[in-house]
Amino acid sequence: MKLRTMRDIDVRGRRVFVRVDFNVPVDSGGNITDDTRIRAAVPTINYLVQKGARVILASHFGRPKGKPLAEFRLGKVGERLSEILGRSVKKMDDCIGDAVKNEIAEMKEGDIVLLENVRFHAGEEKNDEGFAKELASLADIYVNDAFGAAHRAHASTAGIAEYLPAVAGFLMEREVEALSSVVETPERPFVAVLGGAKVSDKIGVLENLAGKADVLVLGGGMANTFLRAHGYEMGKSLVEEDRLDEARRVMDKASSRGVSVLLPVDLVIAERVEEGAPKKVVEVPVRGQRATAVPEGWMALDIGPATRTKYAETIKSARTVFWNGPMGVFEVDAFAEGTLAVAKAIAESSAKSVVGGGDSIAAVEKAGVVHEIDHVSTGGGASLEFVEGRELPGIACLMEPITSKNS
Repeated sequence: MKLRTMRDIDVRGRRVFVRVDFNVPVDSGGNITDDTRIRAAVPTINYLVQKGARVILASHFGRPKGKPLAEFRLGKVGERLSEILGRSVKKMDDCIGDAVKNEIAEMKEGDIVLLENVRFHAGEEKNDEGFAKELASLADIYVNDAFGAAHRAHASTAGIAEYLPAVAGFLMEREVEALSSVVETPERPFVAVLGGAKVSDKIGVLENLAGKADVLVLGGGMANTFLRAHGYEMGKSLVEEDRLDEARRVMDKASSRGVSVLLPVDLVIAERVEEGAPKKVVEVPVRGQRATAVPEGWMALDIGPATRTKYAETIKSARTVFWNGPMGVFEVDAFAEGTLAVAKAIAESSAKSVVGGGDSIAAVEKAGVVHEIDHVSTGGGASLEFVEGRELPGIACLMEPITSKNS
């Protein structure tokens, strides 16, 4: 069933509750260090303002665990949003209650208010029915534009949709369209590049893509576990010994579906993870025999130059590329070359490119190619669960005919 959007409903003069994802990174002083998530919501906000809606914004921020903690207030978020929009945004001290209702009752068409952190109430993460009803009582229409929280069945991402007509915002719409094109209708060859530290974090994604992609390209600590599953000694590299059977299962599934699995043919190794640590490149021996890939006392921290070339050639031959997870410890410049090489190869390819996950986004930004990627997902966990094939509560509630318990 097609995703419902704001275009399917008349918002003029209506109170519109917009769930956004303003869970932005901040420094030790609480200053916003990256406002990407705020800017991502601007098209939806501007559309509603232009259509004469009364816009009520709601978001979570951090993990206050149901308590109103000062460091998780949304004051600075509201200030930054006002600067970006070039107009006043009224910041509330709570997200429910009489004071909030009274302020909303005074709103005029085109006005914007920002509610306080919804996670200051324990009912948010519990998807408490009473809390969801209180949120719903503030508005006439619900718009979910918080893709990054769509995998959470919380009161403001799913529960509220039981009581209001619910539609998707523009960011949610773009995310669903981009990720659906990867997992449902990819132009082939479809190359999935997966990295990061652990197989356990992405086993569902690996298994799903092993049946959908044409090539799986693996790097990072995850690749160490796959190499270990082939019998290689990996020194003191990060390896999940309890996940070897799962790695073998993924490879078997891929093989049975005719999907190629590419693993590093060489590795950058060091004895410690720090800038300036002595490092060297080692070749991964030919498979079929128990052999040492990484000497004792050393650890694999990046893919080597031959692997970078091989991966880049594979990526450039693709028509669709999905990437999640770095190829090594890219936070340390000495071990970032593999990740940056993949980012540049994706940017230079003619493939439709979709990048998901915080580390991958940081990598394309570090490589200076973020604007050459077709779609950069704002939702780390949400994008992974979507690609894994799971039903996301925050999206499922936007897929039914427009009805509500209060309509």
